[in-house]
Formats: sequence, C-alpha cells, structure tokens
Amino acid sequence: MLHTVQSARGMVTSPHHLASQSGLEVLKKGGTALEAVVATAATLSAVYPHMTGIGGDAFWLVSYPDGSVEVLEACGAAARGCSVEAYRKAGHRSVPWRGGWAANTMAGAVSGWELALRRSAAMKLPLPLEVLFEDAIHYAEHGYVVSLSEASLLAEKRDELYQNAAFADAYGLDASRAGSLRRNPALAATFRLLAREGLSGFYAGRLAKLLLADLNAAGSPLGDEDFNHHEALACQPLHVRVNGASLYNAPPPTQGVASLAILKLFERMGVQEGEGFAHIHGLVEATKQAFLFRNDHVGDPRWMTEDAQAFLNDAGRFEKILDRINKNRAMPWPVPERTEDTDQFGDTTWMGAVDSSGVCVSMIQSLYFEFGSGVFLPETGILWQNRGASFRLEDQGWNVFMPGRKPFHTLNPALARFDDGRVMAYGTMGGEGQPQTQAAVFSRYAFFGMPLQSAVTAPRWLLGRTWGSESQSLKMEASFDAGLLARMEHAGHKVERVEPFSSLMGHAGALVRHPSGVIDGASDPRSDGSVAAY
Repeated sequence: MLHTVQSARGMVTSPHHLASQSGLEVLKKGGTALEAVVATAATLSAVYPHMTGIGGDAFWLVSYPDGSVEVLEACGAAARGCSVEAYRKAGHRSVPWRGGWAANTMAGAVSGWELALRRSAAMKLPLPLEVLFEDAIHYAEHGYVVSLSEASLLAEKRDELYQNAAFADAYGLDASRAGSLRRNPALAATFRLLAREGLSGFYAGRLAKLLLADLNAAGSPLGDEDFNHHEALACQPLHVRVNGASLYNAPPPTQGVASLAILKLFERMGVQEGEGFAHIHGLVEATKQAFLFRNDHVGDPRWMTEDAQAFLNDAGRFEKILDRINKNRAMPWPVPERTEDTDQFGDTTWMGAVDSSGVCVSMIQSLYFEFGSGVFLPETGILWQNRGASFRLEDQGWNVFMPGRKPFHTLNPALARFDDGRVMAYGTMGGEGQPQTQAAVFSRYAFFGMPLQSAVTAPRWLLGRTWGSESQSLKMEASFDAGLLARMEHAGHKVERVEPFSSLMGHAGALVRHPSGVIDGASDPRSDGSVAAY
C-alpha cells in the first residue's frame, strides 16, 4: 500500500476489508460515522474473531462538527462477587491468561455501541439495527474466509485454547486453515436477537441469561450483579497541544496519557528531520519516560494517586523529564530497579470513520489476547475477553484485583484537531505498541509531512516484551535503513531485527478530513484491512 486513498463523501478504515465495506454501506444508506463504526465493529466480530468481538471492551473518541470531542468509555469491571482470596483458594497465585478465571470482567463493547447510537440518533433519524448488523449476520451464518493471521494464531495457541471444550468444537482443525470457510450460526442468532430486542438486552434480557449460564459453566466468576450494574460512560478526553494541533486520547483506565506524553516530549526535542536517528531514538526514549509514569500511576482512576491531565499540563515536570533523556544514548530498559511485571500484551482492532457532515470517529475494540480468554459461549457464539488477566493478585499496589475495579487498559484511540481545520483519527492494535505506533504515524504525518498512507506503511518498531516472549528488546523491522539500525545499536539499544511488515507492529490506520471536505485514508499492509470510500 503506497498511495493515500481520497474521497469527499465518506470513508471507513479497519483491519479487515469486509468490515470496512460494511461501514461504507451504512454511510451510503445515509448513516452517520457512529453508525458506520458500529456496523464495522459488528462485522469484525464475525470475520476477525481472533482480534475482537462483542465479548470484549471498547473505547470511542468522537469529534463533532461543532469542534467538540468526547470519549465513550465501554469497559467492564471486575466481578463483584469475586476476590483475591477466591483465586488463592482455587490455587492461583496470579490470574490465569485463559479459561473461566480469566473471564473475570464484564464485556463493555455492546454498551458502547448503544451509547454511540444514542449520540447518532440525536443528530439524525437512525438506521435500524437489522441494517447495521446485516453483514455480520450474513458472514456468521453463511461463512467467511479464514484469514492467514487467524489460522496462524490459532495454530500457535491451539494447545492452550483447546482446553476449553466449546472452543475446540467451534474452532476445530477442519475449519481453521487459511482460506477455509468458517460459520458461527449462534453468533448470527445473537445479532438477530440484539436487533430485535435492543442492545440493552446484552445486559438485562434473554441474551444476558444465556451469556451468564455459559460463563458460569466455564468457571467464570461473573454474576447477575455484574450484568445489572454495567453501563458505558461519556467523559472528557485527555488533551495536549503539539505542533499546531490539539491531540486527544482516552483517560484512565487507558494508557492514553502515555500516548500523549510521548508526542509532547518529542516536540520539545526539536527534531528537524524524519526517519533518522534523532527521530526514532527520540521517540523510543520518550516512550520509556512515558511508560514510567504509566506503570507507576495509571489504572482505574478511582484508585489513582495522580491526575493524568494534571500531569500532561505540568510544563515544569516535562522539562525535568526531558532533561533525563540523552539524545545520543539509550536508557537501560527495563529500568533495572523495577521488578514488577507491567508489560502489556493484546490483539485488538482499531477502526475509524468520517461522514459527510464531518463527524469523525476513532474507535478501538478488543478481547485483549488473541481469542480472548478462550472461553467460547456456545449458546451465543461469543468469545469472552481476558482483560482482567492483567490484574495482580496482591493485597495492594498497582492494578491489583478488587471487586468492581476496572483493569488497566492498553486500548487508546487517538484523534487530533489541527489549527488549519484538519481532523485526524488514528490508532492501532498492539498492547505496548499502541502508543509507539501512534507516535510513529502522527510524527511522520504531522511533523515531517509524510503522506498518510506512507506514514502507516513505513517501517516500525516496538520496545518491550510481546506475548509468549521474554525479550525486552527494541524490535525493529529489517526494512529500516541499515545505517540507522547500526547507529541505534551503537547508542545502546538492544535491537532485534524482525521481518518487514511484521504483525508484531500492530494494525494501524488513519483518516484525515480537510476543511474542504476531502478525506484522506490509510490502512495497514500488516493487516487484512483496507480503506472503503465513496
């Protein structure tokens, strides 16, 4: 993918081409960008089950034509009837990555869809849910072609995932090869039920009873109270001023503060040229400093000891942090005296949409790990997330398990409003990599004038450990200039070369709406996605 897609009426980008087309069809029928993203997310749940689903969480960042920006937080809390002691009695010293004990937080994605559609309905007459779910129902019922990424991840994680008998039945070998057709008729029935009875039925209707019965059968600690008390929230975004633009991201419990801090620090470095040592080294070192704050402070805001926006507003503090960054040498990573495991993993889907009225949406939805907890709910065809596996089973400290507490989230959608009138929605999947890839894409486009698609396609890097690996190296795609790679190593970075267009680098995307109404779009060649426009 070399060239930026352009159009003037509407545009959608996502990590799967069928989902992008679903969103575009909604725009063509007169739907808003909010409705288009719901349709995109629904289709992704059907055709990209290793990356996302309605058994997960989501965060929305919405820019409205009047200039206002809003966050829709759709993440679930820890089971109210559970405790650290319950895990210990079950023989667990840490929350398992897979299985019923990993399915310990409510799924918030559908509540986010409901809140987004309420916002949409306030702007114009809504499209029926049957229209928004039409493609998702078709692909779930009649089949979709299994992608190479899904087949590869399933083969890699089969041993741990097949411990759940229902998962093994649903994702058997015969329908798990790349290019094969997979059907999920129970998921199609779930979408029909939601369309008929409304999205609130996920939490309080017949569907909720089916979900709870299957969750309990799988050993999940979730109960009636968790379904009854869940709701999506509307809140103000975090924000900073960077390079002639106001940048926005989601507040805690997400790591959005780290994404904004990286770019704020980088701007103050005064780098003049992109793609060289000063650019890449500067962003990597800014990432380390932002992650130190994140790892010490960010989680459920009700338990935080520092305010994220106050941190971003503290110019003096940022100057002191900047003084700690050596422009020529890499700071050791991870910091030697810090022993807590704060690395974050995750397979996720970011998607964006812009409509003709100027509504611009940046949305991210996830099951956390590939296929989430591996708990497949046979009555509904839903995979449940394992976001709560990040909780620590300690009596106190960062991100410890507590009933009703929201876990720390890697999910963070990004958005920027430029002083010249452009609006940019951008984001990526990738756990630890999300703030790093956001910084790469935004700095290339906004600081150094790289075309939007080139900013997404260009070689990327990832600092830190990935799921299944103990390496804390700086992973860099081998397509970087050899001289740059050598200089990074000479500066003290533990560089690990990975293949070009590696999925380790996430599935990024971006949309930019210009004041003229022209829309630019980019998708990631590392994904199965595309831009769909008209």
